[in-house]
Amino acid sequence: MKVLRSLYLIINYKTFIVTILAIASTWLCGYYHVKAEFPLTVIGIAIVFPVVFSIDSAYKRREKALAMLGDFKAHLLAIYYASRDWLEPANKDYELKMKAQLLDIYNSLRAFFTADSKQVYQAEKVIFDKISNLSLLLKEFRDLGLQSGEMSRVSQYISKLAVSIENLKVILHYRTPITLRAYSKVFIYSFPILYGPYFGYIAEQYSPGLEYMMPVMFSFILVSLDNIQGHLENPFDQIGEDDIKFDVEEFEEMIS
Repeated sequence: MKVLRSLYLIINYKTFIVTILAIASTWLCGYYHVKAEFPLTVIGIAIVFPVVFSIDSAYKRREKALAMLGDFKAHLLAIYYASRDWLEPANKDYELKMKAQLLDIYNSLRAFFTADSKQVYQAEKVIFDKISNLSLLLKEFRDLGLQSGEMSRVSQYISKLAVSIENLKVILHYRTPITLRAYSKVFIYSFPILYGPYFGYIAEQYSPGLEYMMPVMFSFILVSLDNIQGHLENPFDQIGEDDIKFDVEEFEEMIS
């Protein structure tokens, strides 16, 4: 089932629409004897290279986001360990209060990065309000007898959390250049149709029944590449197979 779901994400209705149009173009060119030997290198230069570049750029952006999310979780974990291990004597009530606050922040982060465009601003405000509440909660360390040096160290994690969030926001809002995406889409969806005369020309080299193999292959390959790039474009939308998962429940088990 997982393989079928992955195939559905890269081969969808757009694939079949372009395939049908490419087959129709090839048939019309054959019917009216419109044939031409177009160079295939144009497809590599005009389409494949820009799309592969976009896929590589989106993948690297996703990898950076994973590293930043790892930093964010590590800072939350460090704050929790401080509330559990640095106080003498240990204060169980404070530890549980801190744990609940940290989980609330992580939940807010997930809500922020998976929110739709109309709710992003409000979700961002919520998470920074949670960070502010955490800052106030850390002040209680002083009342519980934490030394000034350790107090300074644990306070730095607040700024590190904010830095991680801001870096993740950059990846959320700034992606592959819009003009490059528009350029790629125009040529991806038009080339299999415009190359009808070429497909009609090379059809003479195939056995009967195989003359439409090339337009089908071109359509499936090009549109699938565009779908792959589209799913990698936003690694937070929880649609693609390679999206970033916010494992709040696993994090809660880790600190339990």
